[in-house]
This record gives sequence, C-alpha cells and structure tokens, in this order.
Amino acid sequence: MILKEEDPMTALTSVPAGDDFERQLAAAEPDVLRAMVKSFAEALMSAEADAACGAPYGQVSADRTNSRNGYRTRAWDTRVGSIELAVPKLRTGSYFPEWLLERRRRAEQALMSVVATAYLLGVSTRRVERLAAELGVTQLSKSQVSAMAKHLDEQVAAFRNRPLDAGPYPVLWIDALTQKVRENGRVVNVHALVAVGVNGDGGREILGIDVASAEDGTGWLAFLRSLTARGLAGVQLVISDAHRGLVESIGAAIGGATWQRCRTHYARNLMNQVPKTAQPWVATLLRTIFEQPDAEAVHAQAGQVIAALEAKFPKAAAHLDEARADLLAFTAFPHEIWRQIWSNNPQERLNKEIRRRTDVVGIFPDRASVIRLVGAVLAEQNDEWAEGRRYMGLEILAKIQRTGQGPAPDTAPAAALIA
Repeated sequence: MILKEEDPMTALTSVPAGDDFERQLAAAEPDVLRAMVKSFAEALMSAEADAACGAPYGQVSADRTNSRNGYRTRAWDTRVGSIELAVPKLRTGSYFPEWLLERRRRAEQALMSVVATAYLLGVSTRRVERLAAELGVTQLSKSQVSAMAKHLDEQVAAFRNRPLDAGPYPVLWIDALTQKVRENGRVVNVHALVAVGVNGDGGREILGIDVASAEDGTGWLAFLRSLTARGLAGVQLVISDAHRGLVESIGAAIGGATWQRCRTHYARNLMNQVPKTAQPWVATLLRTIFEQPDAEAVHAQAGQVIAALEAKFPKAAAHLDEARADLLAFTAFPHEIWRQIWSNNPQERLNKEIRRRTDVVGIFPDRASVIRLVGAVLAEQNDEWAEGRRYMGLEILAKIQRTGQGPAPDTAPAAALIA
C-alpha cells in the first residue's frame, strides 16, 4: 500500500453529507462506519502532529519547529473491525498516539514495553528492531514507556498478589522456564516459576508467577510459601519435573501432597539415554505405561517396558527403573483423573504460549521486564480459562478429595519420596 504525502484531515471532506450520507447509514453498510472512525482517528493524529510541529501541515510559519516525514501504517482493532491507520511521522523526534497504545492487549503492551525498555537502555539488537517495526513502534518517548510500564506493572502486581480464594486446589502443576536477562553488563539465566492449579469449581487457574536466580530449594520454597500465604490449600497431587530442590520444597510447603513426576519432562530425560534412531521406539514404549486401564495394569506394563529396554539399552532401563515410583504416583488416584491429566496438560500448553512471546525478545533488559511480559500473558490466559469450559467435573474432584483422605498404597507424600 502506497501512502500519498497529504494531510489526513482532507479525508473528512470525502465523507458524503446530506441525503446521500443518510441513505448510506440507512443501508447499514459496515464500511461506512469504519470509514468514519478511520477519518476521525487520522484527523486527530494529524492535529496532534501539527501541535508537535508548531504549525499546520504544509503551512509556512515562523513558529514551526518540526515537519512531517510521511506516514507508517498501523492496524487498529476496534468494535467495528480492524482499521488500518496512517500514523504521521516526524523528521525530528517522535510521535505516536498514547491512546493507540492503550487499546492494545495486555500481553502486546508488555511486549512493546520490553522492546522500548531495551531501546532506552541501549541494548537493542537487530532482532528487537524488527520486532518493534512489526508492532508499528519505531519511536517512543520515555514518558510513554514509563506510563505504559506503570500501567502494566499495576495490573500484573494485582494479578500476582490476589487472594487464592477459589479453593481447595486439589491438583497443582509447577514448572520453571529459563529466560536470559542483562544484569551488571552481562547476560545471565533466570527462571520464571509458574504454578497452575485446578480450583474448587473444576476450572484451571494460574496461581502465581515469580522470577528466581536459580532452581534451587531456596527459590522454590519461597515461591510455594507465597502461594500458601495467599490461600493455596487442599492440594492432593503435585505434578512437576524433578528440578533440584523442588521436591524437598513441595514436601516442606505442601505437606501431605502426592508428588507426580511430570511425564512430558521425564520423556525428554529418557530420550537422552538412547541413540537418536531408537528414540521413537522408546517413546512409544513409555506411552504404553500411561495408557493402561487400571493401576495393576500400569505397574505390570512398566515392568515389561523396563525388561524390553534392558535387552537393548541397559542404561535407559536403569534410568526408568529408578524413576518408576515417581512416574507411577498417579495410580493412587481414580482412572478418570489420569485420563484428564494425560490428555490435556494445561502446563505444557501454557509453556508454549509463554515461549511464543518470550522467544521473540531473546534477551530481556531486566527482571522486571520478564515479570511484566510473562505476567501479562498469564493474566490473559487466566481470563480465557475463567470464561471457558470446566476442566474437571465435580464428581472427579470429589474422588480426588476422598483419595487424599486415606492412606495411599502405591505412593507416598512428597516428603517421603525423597527420603
């Protein structure tokens, strides 16, 4: 699309008037309303750009301090549909309407804030510049970045610190995603800790987000205790990877809960024990363990899989045998729970969405930017889950509670698993 160097104010004169205009409105043509919104929005931006230049477009004036330098297109989502606006560019300095920024989704605002912060700190890369261009942001003032970040930080803080009053939360998923951050002139790895649970109504709920320097017991314990302080209670089953210090932290902060080693994470660990050519076969064998109809069949199949691996890959067989108790902890619960957990893992899908947003950033300018972007993504996803279908039926939740009230024959509390 080629934009002519002309003032968008002239677009107002193209809107039909009188009887012709009334006829078009009566005909309820959707393009008419979009054209009106586009014309008025571009007229408003033109007036703001004129004010920034000190004189109207095309007018010679001694008061002029700047001049126009063409336009850039920017898609604007409105109630009447998506509208492509022509945003004025200036030869010196920047112009971008704040009202256009504020109408973006929280996650997109957070992503823009990360990009803008990177520019202001002088750590931008070509990749970040391309991302900013795709978002329609080529120039942002410090005041715009500050206002946008403050608005987002308030929203994310409210989301992170809200009371967890929709419990009990019988099932809990915990995971960490590594992110790169610039600190003290170098790039370091930090870990975004995320917790997802099933609440008392059977819905999925994102319970918390925090950033830790390392996946050790100190970081995990502080994170889990912050969840319990906000109201996390009634946890019967915790699903996570075997991160260093995590299992001990679960036993200390969520006493009495059964720890289940994450099947997806463990599959990746097991694949590292066999040649690449054998990985599809081993992955298929591992899946058969979780597809059995009852606990007895699950344990029997696990024994057969270990025996099959022993013949070809003794190292992998020993690895699976060592992890067997952690992987089969779920068999203490009713079969309906297995089917739901293994067929629809909310944590893995959530991780993909977080990665989709954070991968385009690459290196975050600071830890606050990580919390801002990931927190905004999680808040949006939590809203979608709240409006969606129930994840678990109330009957299944009742069975989980009954299972947790009695002794578990085939599993043990998380604190006992590490003894």
